[in-house]
Amino acid sequence: MDAEAIERFGIPGIVLMENAARGLTEHVVALAERQGRQRVVVICGPGNNGGDGYAAARHLHNAGLEVVLVPLAPCRAGSDAAVNAEICRRMDLPETTLAQLGSQAHGAVVIDAVLGTGLDREPSGVAGEAIDVINRLAVRGDAAVVAADLPSGLDADRGSPLGRAVRAELTVTFAANKPGLARAEAAPWTGRVVVVDIGVPRELIERLAASSPDAGRGPRS
Repeated sequence: MDAEAIERFGIPGIVLMENAARGLTEHVVALAERQGRQRVVVICGPGNNGGDGYAAARHLHNAGLEVVLVPLAPCRAGSDAAVNAEICRRMDLPETTLAQLGSQAHGAVVIDAVLGTGLDREPSGVAGEAIDVINRLAVRGDAAVVAADLPSGLDADRGSPLGRAVRAELTVTFAANKPGLARAEAAPWTGRVVVVDIGVPRELIERLAASSPDAGRGPRS
């Protein structure tokens, strides 16, 4: 869908990323206000999902929240994610590592922006470590976990974890619901699911939805 929106309709990928980040920011701010949380920890992978996290970090900072970034790996040079990571660097947004995160995550909203929809195997390495750290925080009740697009490690088609996956309180998914997120068995990992518009033409979403094997399955919200 992203590729066709970019190639057929000429919508720059960074515009889609910006729109996704604004939608994510809106829901994170609302959750933080409801729960009285002032800090947001954004854990960013090197791909587009991480780029969504970096872009949201900018807007969350501008909204008056205390933002801490946890970059897991460098973004590919010249990518939309790298552009947003560089903006965050120039804004001097604080950064830390998973190993040094410690008490900074206690009482915070933690954004899972580690892995996106293209995953087809169990997360390993630093991504797997990040999932474990996020889940420990969620289990202890130290943090409210919000997944960007989908919980990292969850199969976007089947709604089951690829070995291990983030357990989120809220999933803010972009453009349209994913087949896996609409399945009842995905609920322990997704929490509440909300869909935000990122500017993809409605006709494209409707055409792709009609061709999906899950066409006719109602969304869960």
